[in-house]
Amino acid sequence: MKRLLCLSLLSALLAACSTTSEIPPESARPGGAPPVAEGPLAVPALSALPDTPARNLAGRYQRAAWSELPGWESDDLSRLWPLVLRNCKGLMRPTSGNLAAPARATPRAWQPVCAAAADPARAPAAGDAAAVRRFMQAYLQPWRLNGADGRPAVNTVTGYYEPLVRGARERSARHQWPLYGVPDDLLTIDLGAVYPDLAGKRVRGKLDGRRVVPYDTRAGIEASDRKPPVVAWVDDPVDNFFLQVQGSGRVQLTEGRDAGKTIRVAYADHNGQPYVSIGRWLIDRGELRADQASMQNIRAWAQRNPARVQEMLNANPAVVFFREEAVADPEQGPKGAYAIPLAPGRSIAVDASFVPLGTPVYLATTYPASERPLQRLVFAQDTGTAIRGAARADYYWGFGDEAGQQAGRMKQRGQMWLLWPKQAGEPSAR
Repeated sequence: MKRLLCLSLLSALLAACSTTSEIPPESARPGGAPPVAEGPLAVPALSALPDTPARNLAGRYQRAAWSELPGWESDDLSRLWPLVLRNCKGLMRPTSGNLAAPARATPRAWQPVCAAAADPARAPAAGDAAAVRRFMQAYLQPWRLNGADGRPAVNTVTGYYEPLVRGARERSARHQWPLYGVPDDLLTIDLGAVYPDLAGKRVRGKLDGRRVVPYDTRAGIEASDRKPPVVAWVDDPVDNFFLQVQGSGRVQLTEGRDAGKTIRVAYADHNGQPYVSIGRWLIDRGELRADQASMQNIRAWAQRNPARVQEMLNANPAVVFFREEAVADPEQGPKGAYAIPLAPGRSIAVDASFVPLGTPVYLATTYPASERPLQRLVFAQDTGTAIRGAARADYYWGFGDEAGQQAGRMKQRGQMWLLWPKQAGEPSAR
């Protein structure tokens, strides 16, 4: 039955020109790893850590010296150590061998490093930047990421953030724009489970009688009598839309029984439709010039044209579905594809076929719209469909308006070095 369902769904979706990509470009980052256990870092013995077959990586890696990393000695590592321990918790999770999930750094390669990090006799004092730097240099080896031509890979570095919107649990005259939960009728099929050559491909759809068809577009969902459950209602359509583009965010509840409470809405799934930019839609129709397609100008257009707001939103058929999470620590970001809370200024989204998730990376780029160097150790903890290619990265700025301003202006050039256990040789993935 599963095989027949896959065949039917694949045929229907391809015939309808749907997408088999995991998420729409510049959108949500799906969880691809099991959750991290609470409490202190626990490192299993190497003999107790199971392994799965190696996964091919597309990158070319060249051994480098620490002195080749621009600005390495200037990076302030005084607050890095808790992030190292948290990342090790992710590294020490066994892998499933599921090829539909993003590639992860090989756990067995990292076991000796994480064992040293968990050992008080070998671990540095958490706030001692010099000691943390010595630890990293003692246990890790930098590998420059090169392109297919063997030259240092240089690529685009963009930014993303966690927005804050105002909303309520119940619809009202003020709160009209829904953030949907996962529909009961949404089917997500892993095609690689049936055809190995389609490993990593998933399609989404629904049953229509005995047929499988593509899932509804945004316009189809809004026109349907059977809508998905609503996690929260937001007071601004543009805020609602851009929260979907970021893939997660916080909602400050301003009405009802939970007024004053802030919740997090985290990516749960999507409708499988391709992402289309509403900014491009406005440009193509002469509503805005190309140099005017900012969030502020899109919001101003929506305020001038309230009767056309849904028409504008429907230009993008993709819809992200959310789940509610508590904000346990306001300083921590949402969980990325590595199922670890993102750290402002220390987490990036990557193409996991070049940089497996969980890998510490030294990133050399510049601050948004400037030539000022931005050079620091970060962790590959997230993915995104728009993040493709060697050295392509999305830099997590954090939460709120200031982070959003930085993220919105960031489109720099950058390069990276993977920091890999010395004893393990070249970077590898599972």
